Amino acid sequence: MQIGFIGQGFIGKNYADDFENRGLSVVRYAKEDPYAQNGARIAACDIVFIAVPTPTTPTGFDDSILRAVLPLVGTGKTAVIKSTVLPGTTKNLQEAFPDIFILNSPEFLTEKTAAYDAAHPNRNIVGIPKKDAEYEKRAQEVLSVLPKAAYELVADSSETELVKYAGNIFLYFKLMYANVFYEMAQQVGADYGVIKDAIAADPRIGPSHLSVVHQSGHAGANPGRGAGGHCFIKDFAALRKFYEKYPGADPETVALLLALEIKNKELLTKSGKDLDLLAEVYGPSLSQL
Repeated sequence: MQIGFIGQGFIGKNYADDFENRGLSVVRYAKEDPYAQNGARIAACDIVFIAVPTPTTPTGFDDSILRAVLPLVGTGKTAVIKSTVLPGTTKNLQEAFPDIFILNSPEFLTEKTAAYDAAHPNRNIVGIPKKDAEYEKRAQEVLSVLPKAAYELVADSSETELVKYAGNIFLYFKLMYANVFYEMAQQVGADYGVIKDAIAADPRIGPSHLSVVHQSGHAGANPGRGAGGHCFIKDFAALRKFYEKYPGADPETVALLLALEIKNKELLTKSGKDLDLLAEVYGPSLSQL
């Protein structure tokens, strides 16, 4: 079996490296050298993992790069979307590209530990746009080539797409929670470090994402406050915009999401953290919500 990878950013590169380290036959394609000449070779690959940018811009979620590379996948082959996409995207793409089989498999890599995370997944999740024997078979083929994980799931693609957002948004909430208690501690003259250590010892909460001043995995970023990095800023904005336009969206939920987003923008802006990533999502003036 030959495995293709489209996109060689930190996600695609580390997955491709792991597959090669485990002895699988890999073809890499990216717009950058040395892989820019490999586009035609992708058509021969049995399974093609796609990890290309799906940015959030001031006008909303953008899957145009994903749509542009899907025609490289050979007829009858399996495309596996690793890029973060809004619920319903895989089904829409399957309708637009009926000659290939499109699945969704969210990634759970952290920028700083991406190589280790790719080789040692705690979850392998595959989403299928249609529940039938062929898609189930192809989902199992995808699971068979991924590194083994303690938790494996095949589910509807809208569910797996939402799983990815659910994880990022939970950690975004947790960072906002930590910052709120940090500010409360300052106001009442308490030591947030003591509070942080005590709540981290609660097994229901745990120690991750409780530090209020830290550096994101974004290369060259300055330490600061707020939920930064490539994923948190763009994914939260994308999901909030998606949900608030959804028929029957709950106004209180929209208000909650918007309040957290405004608070995070304030924290990032005042501490000078990831301002370039903020500008990509909200525009140069950082004013658009």
